[in-house]
Amino acid sequence: MKFKRAWSLLAAMTLGVGLLAACGQEGKDGASGGKDGDEIKIGVNLELSGAVASYGTSEADGIQLAVDEINKDGGIDGKKIKLVKIDNKSDPAEATNAAIKLTTQENVVAIIGAATSGATVAQAQIANDNKTPLISPSGTSPTVTVNDKGEVNEYVFRTSFIDPFQGTVAANFAANDLGVKNVAIFSDNASDYSKGLASSFKKDFEKSGGKIVAEESYVAKDSDFRSTLTRIKSAKPEFIFIPGYYEEVGLIVKQAREMGIDVPLMGADGWDSPILMDLAGAEALNNTFTTNHYSSDDPDGAVKAFNDKFNDKYSKAPDAFNALGYDTVYLLKDAIERAGSADSTKIKDELAKTDGLDLVTGNYSVDENHHPIKSATILEYKDGEQVFNTKVNP
Repeated sequence: MKFKRAWSLLAAMTLGVGLLAACGQEGKDGASGGKDGDEIKIGVNLELSGAVASYGTSEADGIQLAVDEINKDGGIDGKKIKLVKIDNKSDPAEATNAAIKLTTQENVVAIIGAATSGATVAQAQIANDNKTPLISPSGTSPTVTVNDKGEVNEYVFRTSFIDPFQGTVAANFAANDLGVKNVAIFSDNASDYSKGLASSFKKDFEKSGGKIVAEESYVAKDSDFRSTLTRIKSAKPEFIFIPGYYEEVGLIVKQAREMGIDVPLMGADGWDSPILMDLAGAEALNNTFTTNHYSSDDPDGAVKAFNDKFNDKYSKAPDAFNALGYDTVYLLKDAIERAGSADSTKIKDELAKTDGLDLVTGNYSVDENHHPIKSATILEYKDGEQVFNTKVNP
């Protein structure tokens, strides 16, 4: 009897494993909406809580708007999109766990997210191993798509331009548009994002004939920057580049202005959050600039149409993260349609071939390193409002 019970248990376990494996294989063809089903499952792995929840929640809103539009219009090749959302809590370890669940249990055909570079890099190997396309709407570090060995992550893509391009745009804007010669850099020494931008800015600004008169750093979660700002002020820069995230940047800007530092300040897309205004204050943000992916003031017709649709749904003006989330869905939709299938490998192949796709944040192509080729926008803060300054093409 014991032998029979053991054999029955083993047989049941073997059957269960086989069924799970079969489900996993079917999932890569779409599963609950497989190529023979009526849904296409897409994972969403975003920072919906935690330190940078503003980015993830904004992208989630843009993603949902795009999915609602597509499903209302009949879906992709007649199949509706089903989103499977997981909150990575602004933690790379949580992002890894979410990616494992989405690829091995939910069997999604692709993953959108994370918003930040670190939480996206944490998923890259899982995406490659499970042959599941991973698209970060806003992971700007080059390491998102190219690993430390210089190898391209075959299944990983992004919608945003990369940090070196933002650093170059900021350096050229400071040198050519603002005409400054002596600048300071104040970066987060624990952030690959911040360090990459600082390095790119420094190289290109010095190449233009400018001088870096001070280089200082801070650590995420710092709240008092006055002693470091005192050293920066004593170097008498005409401009300060602050590549970081809004939580620290808002306090840096506020304290710098309180100390009488009135020179232009500039950052990148990490500044883009409504919380920045709450932390810094409208007056302190005057004479500050950022590089970004999008401006609601851009006169482009596609931007105006997106603004109207977003405002109709959420009763507010969209930010760049809303637009990037929205565009990522349409980037994926285009690849699935060209693949003629919800097969993950075929989707990956078509993502790599994307060339000249018109999106809200600009005309989009992919290079051999899975880096987008697209334009950047310069925004200026004026009396509490982000104002379109100019657009820079690659």
